[in-house]
Order: sequence, then structure tokens, then C-alpha cells
Amino acid sequence: MPTTSAWEVMKLSLPVPVKKAFKGLESCGFSGYLVGGCVRDYLLDTLPTDFDMTTDATPDEIISCFTGHRVLKTGIRHGTVTIILDGMAIEITTHRTEGDYSDSRHPDAVKFTKNLADDLARRDFTINAMAYHPQKGLIDRYGGAADIKNKIIRGVGDPHKRMAEDALRMLRGLRFAAVLGFDLDEETRIAIRQNCGQLANISAERIAAELNKLICGKNAKTIILEETTVLGVVIPELLPAKNFDQQNPHHCYDVLTHTAVAMQTLAPVPRLRWAMLFHDLGKPQTFTRDAAGVGHFKGHSKCSEAIARERLTALRMSNVTIDQVCALVKYHGTIIEEDKKSVKRWLNRLSEPLLRDLIAIKRGDNLAKASKHHDRLESLQRLEALLDQVIAEKACFSLKDLAVNGHDLMGLGIKNGEEIGRILNLLLAGVIDEVYENEKDSLIKKAKEMRTC
Repeated sequence: MPTTSAWEVMKLSLPVPVKKAFKGLESCGFSGYLVGGCVRDYLLDTLPTDFDMTTDATPDEIISCFTGHRVLKTGIRHGTVTIILDGMAIEITTHRTEGDYSDSRHPDAVKFTKNLADDLARRDFTINAMAYHPQKGLIDRYGGAADIKNKIIRGVGDPHKRMAEDALRMLRGLRFAAVLGFDLDEETRIAIRQNCGQLANISAERIAAELNKLICGKNAKTIILEETTVLGVVIPELLPAKNFDQQNPHHCYDVLTHTAVAMQTLAPVPRLRWAMLFHDLGKPQTFTRDAAGVGHFKGHSKCSEAIARERLTALRMSNVTIDQVCALVKYHGTIIEEDKKSVKRWLNRLSEPLLRDLIAIKRGDNLAKASKHHDRLESLQRLEALLDQVIAEKACFSLKDLAVNGHDLMGLGIKNGEEIGRILNLLLAGVIDEVYENEKDSLIKKAKEMRTC
């Protein structure tokens, strides 16, 4: 738990709008407390970006305390009112207790209470069940501060009851462990594993939001390998990858361990981590052994791409994300030649950001193989240098960079859209391959020749 001086620092560092929220409630005879993530963040020496409060005031009373300020009532049915103070949105929620969770996600009934202790008792994990008041200090009934110090994720009260109430809490627990680098309390771990089948009742969007954060966590590798059964409820293809012996001298890990190790080499960017998570999940389906008993996975990239597209679509990811991840999975094993022409062709196919992502994927993939087979690292470094050079030279690798466009071809009397597209693509291919100069007069001349073909 922070020292008295640490709490004084926290008190002084509270944003002015938060101080106004405390004052607004107290001037009307009510008590307000910071709760949830902002308290947790202060204890982690992280400056919060969102501030949530709980209070003994009812929603109508909250609104009356902030007359003259903008009020959003979107969560008022559950007791939450958002107050806009000096441009900052602060969610203020009435202390409440909750009924049963018949759908494994939402309480059947919410009852307002004047008791802060009742409100804290309904929360998911101890690290989220603390409250703070500038004068009263930290209210920590469940040892959340100690669990933060000891890096433990522990359910509030009976973890089996907490997980059974709201199935999303299981993924939240894994996400917190992955992002914060904490361990799961053993009883909480057992509760998550025993109740994980209820994740099937959770909306795809909610699952995707948690997984996006989980896979980018600093402890993602450990969670993926230790909690495969839980994650397998939402990504079933993880299950056959676990302990799948690749039987190939290039690999020192089973498929899932290779995947998790490779993921951890990447920047915590969702599309990169998703691509690495899926890049080899097609291997169990494509495994064969040659006469010498060596394992091979012909066509696994195509199979992995299909798995990625199906699973990310089911999770209702954006089409842009799905296409980017699938492109990275599709090409993760494709050799890119070390020359400018090849780099420009790949830039045309993928764009600069995605080509850089592909190089990162290839590097991570190679780093997660047996150390004596890290043979592609130098090649990838040279390839990246070539990419930098092509970009620095502002080389033409897309139609927007071509010295001629559709209007120029229409000026030649070419009216058919398909014909214009065909000629422009032929001109671009010639420029990329350095057969033609990217110079307007020269390309117009070539276009005239192509029109007569």
C-alpha cells in the first residue's frame, strides 16, 4: 500500500475536473469515491486517463448536483451518469448491488444502495475493488493493494461465484495477467478453467476487445501457453497446436510454443500479434512426414490464412484488420528476393506499412526457430535496408506515383475503363521492373503502342 506521502502526491495530482466532481457531490451532502482502473493505475505508478466514481447519490441526485454542466444519461438504467467537467468525461455511478446473472453476462436486476462496501463486494478482481477519497484515503476491503504489490490477479470473495456471474470476467482476468505481467491466484485460475465454457455466451465484440489487449500484453506468451484450454473456447484452433511436435530440425518448439515465443518478439500492435498467433495454426492439418521421418507442412500458410479469416470474421473484426492479418499470414513464408525490383513489387502488393509488418513477422518467425537456423535474419536486415532506400528515392511502385493517369489516356481517345486500367497496370509493371522511365512523354508513347496491340 502506498505511504501517506504517496497518497498526498495522488491527492495533489488529481485533475481539476475530478476535484470538482468530489466537490459537486459533497456540496449536495453526498460522498463520492474514485473506483476501479484509476485507483489501480495510481497504485501501479501509472497516470490514469479515465476516472470513474461511485456515490451514495441516486442518478437523479447526481444530475441535480451538476446543474449547468453537460450530462450524458446513456448508462442511467444501471445507475451511471456521465458528467462533462472542463471537457473531461467522468462516469459517476450510484452504489449498487446486483442480482443473479442468468445470461452469464448481465445482472437480472440492479439495486441501488447507500453502502460503499456493498458496491465493492460486487466487483470482479481485488485490484479493481478499491476506492479512494482525498480525505479518507484508500478503502481496500479485499487486499487489492497487497495483490498489486505481489502481482496477483485474485477474484473478489468466492472466485467461482464471480466467474459464474459474468463469463467475460474470465477473459478479463487473463487479460489483466497478460498486460500487467501478474500471476493468477490459484483458486481464481481454477474457477476460470472450470467455468470457461460459459464464454460461448459472450458477444463476439466483447471477446475481441479483451483478446486485442491480451495478445499485446507483456505476459501474453505465458497466458497463451498456460491457459490454452480457456482461450481455446474462443479460438478452437489453438488446441491442436498445443504440444504438436513439428518433428523438424529447424524447430526447437512445438507449434503453439513457437507461436507464443514468436509473438513476444513483436511490437504490441494488434494486427502483428494476430498475424503471428494465426501464422502456423494450419500446421496440424497439413502435417506429413517424409521417408526419413522429418515433418513437413506443405500448404500450411494457405490453411492458416483460412483459419485466420474465419476466426477474425466470427470475432467481428473490421474488414481492414482481417485483410491485413490474412495477408501477413499468407505471405509469412514466401521468400522476397533482395533487389529493388522485388521490393517495389511487394510495395505495390502490400503498401509500405504492411511490407514492414511482413518483415517483422518473418523476423519473429525465424527468431522462434532453433538458434542454428536463424539464417534469414541477415537477409531480412538487408531487405529492410533496400526498402528504406526505395522509399528514400521516392521510387514509383503504385498507380498514384505513375507519371500518367486515366485522364491522360482518355486524352488519347481511350474511353473504355477496363482498357485504361489494363494499360496503366502494364505501364506501372514496366516502371517497377525498370523497363520504362517514370516520365510522362515516354509513358504516353508506350500507351499509344499498347493501345494498338
